[in-house]
Amino acid sequence: MQRGTVTEVFLAFLSLGCTSFGGPVAHLGYFRTEFVERRSWLDDAAYADIVALCQFLPGPASSQVGMALGKLRAGYPGAIAAFIGFTLPSVLLILAFAYGATALTGPAAQGALHGLQMAALAVVAQALWAMAKSLTPDWPRRALALATALLALLFPSPITQVGLIAAAAAIGLARPAAHSPLMPPRRADLVWLGLFLVLLVALPVLALGGDPTVTVAEKFYRTGSLVFGGGHVVLPLLEAELVEPGLISRDLFFAGYGAAQAVPGPLFSFAAYAGALLSHPPNSLWGATLALVLIYLPSFLLVFATLDWWQSLRQNVRLRNGLTLANAAVVGLLLATLYDPVATSGIAGWPNLVWAAAALVLLFRRVPPPLVVLLSALLGAGLSFV
Repeated sequence: MQRGTVTEVFLAFLSLGCTSFGGPVAHLGYFRTEFVERRSWLDDAAYADIVALCQFLPGPASSQVGMALGKLRAGYPGAIAAFIGFTLPSVLLILAFAYGATALTGPAAQGALHGLQMAALAVVAQALWAMAKSLTPDWPRRALALATALLALLFPSPITQVGLIAAAAAIGLARPAAHSPLMPPRRADLVWLGLFLVLLVALPVLALGGDPTVTVAEKFYRTGSLVFGGGHVVLPLLEAELVEPGLISRDLFFAGYGAAQAVPGPLFSFAAYAGALLSHPPNSLWGATLALVLIYLPSFLLVFATLDWWQSLRQNVRLRNGLTLANAAVVGLLLATLYDPVATSGIAGWPNLVWAAAALVLLFRRVPPPLVVLLSALLGAGLSFV
């Protein structure tokens, strides 16, 4: 990828952070439209490689893809700039709700949220179509993508998703290929991975001392380290860590969960809400900052540990075969997710189907995605008065 500036990365992701509704799968569609099609930072194959890598890592896949894109564009500062730009709008909105904001209520707001869901469905469908054309150009790979989608729908779980990508990669690795030397990880890669593991082991030990700040830090770091499947999986884990011990009330917790569905950007921003409303210090802005940093820190360390090594490994012929089939599996997973939960939770009858199809037509006519999102939200709000 051609190098850019930290400011460029920050502004690009800030725009996406303000407009990327629809959850992690929709985020990947927005990212592809922005960085593959519009800005040409990388091609479809390289983008799919990054998506495949982040599917293997615990943590929020869409945020990790953003970190990876930022690092490739502008180094370590670029990764941080991408994270801040993409996450800041949702954090500010969720903290406004935590401190008593009452927006996003009433029929008009609910209609606008439904319009955003229709736009997100169209964004995912467009991204799936474009990636399928590029990454499944022949029938064997199309068959693999369809089989992956079917298995993902029959056995829905984060473990199934990771297992399907791993199985597709293993099939590709087993194909005969010319010998290519494997590049060993760099010392820096091992340092980042070592730091991830040290914190994972050391924080629980330090938390035994009873310091509330260390205890909260350990809970959020461990959650970010061990969760697969994105934001919707992290919420029940945080409930067990925070609600059951009495660190936050159940009513406040689930009110924040509802608000988190209504803001753009990553759902992991809910950690800032939970940290701000803890029943005792660290809470307020310090608790929000601590929770947000600690739940994302494992993602930073894992992306830094694997990204550069991944970029060199994917040049290996045998690994290239594995990645080719892993990419086809990613298309299948996106197809499964387009159906469930994106379509099943948003399409209720023919009017909604026509609505989503119209948004998709606008995207194919190259209307900017943020404008399509805005028009769909306004239409939803307007229909609420009919």
